[in-house]
Amino acid sequence: MFLRLFREILLAFASSLGVILGGTILGTCAGFLTKVPPGAQMRELARTLRMWAVLVAIGGTFPTLRVIESGLFSGQVFALARKLGVIVSAMLGASFGYWLILTLTGGE
Repeated sequence: MFLRLFREILLAFASSLGVILGGTILGTCAGFLTKVPPGAQMRELARTLRMWAVLVAIGGTFPTLRVIESGLFSGQVFALARKLGVIVSAMLGASFGYWLILTLTGGE
């Protein structure tokens, strides 16, 4: 049971980190075509992709909201704690990816 929880939390972290890193690196290719400085383009893309990375990592909003609702109103505390752990893990992954991009590009 805890192995499955750890796997789900690690998957959310890695997914949101991958969305940030992959999105900024691939999105910066458009900056080369439009003569925008790559560092500035990467920082801007990383900033705007943070929330999308969290949404991708938690797998959409409706199933997550359904689990949170059942945890609050039906007394399924473990399901609620598990989903909150996944959301926090996804936010940590997105924040780490954003920090990594800022560090590699010279930061603000």
